[in-house]
Amino acid sequence: MPGTLWLLPVTLGDTPWENCLPAATREAACRLTHFVAENAKTARAEFKRIGHPLPLRELAIEQLPDTLTPADIERLLEPLVAGHDLGLMSEAGCPAVADPGALLVRRAHELGITVKPLVGPSSLLLALMGSGLEGQRFAFHGYLPARDPERGRCIVALEDESARNRQTQIFIETPYRNSALFNALLAGCRPKTRLCLATDLSLPGESIATRRVSEWKRGAMPDLDKRPTVFLLLAG
Repeated sequence: MPGTLWLLPVTLGDTPWENCLPAATREAACRLTHFVAENAKTARAEFKRIGHPLPLRELAIEQLPDTLTPADIERLLEPLVAGHDLGLMSEAGCPAVADPGALLVRRAHELGITVKPLVGPSSLLLALMGSGLEGQRFAFHGYLPARDPERGRCIVALEDESARNRQTQIFIETPYRNSALFNALLAGCRPKTRLCLATDLSLPGESIATRRVSEWKRGAMPDLDKRPTVFLLLAG
């Protein structure tokens, strides 16, 4: 019989696991010995944080390649086919959501392998919950273009789509470029559009603030430098 593919959420940063992981999720991870991780180094740090009972050298941890080929997928799923349970881990948050790994899950379904998602933190849902924006209709767009004019055109298109569909638009940025994206949003969005910045979610420095673009322009520049941030906007 094949094993089960467990989808293991992890903490969003250097915080005690009890702050954001249910005990059942931690216990499931501690029962496994085979893992596929976005980043093997951060996976080992997470095992230390949750107190995995086995020495790290006894855990089989495979790292997801940057470009996942069909041959890679078959190789990574070999433990499942051999009858071992396998844990798929994100670097932070939930695997396969705004994260690599979905192709492994898809192939597991094709092979008739049981897939078991576990409860844990998702920065996208935490940000949406805390934003006060439209929670019935929303879309996640990943990373916007890093530079103008492409970034500016994308922001205008997202704002237009938000106004047309009454839809919250959610996106992220590499932390060291947060301030540049924030300034581009102020320059490109209409004054009445609501913009939420959700920073360091579940961490000691957590900050969530929603204001109209006109209000952000009148205030001080928020401290976003090198701090993981989710951006959300809803056209006014």
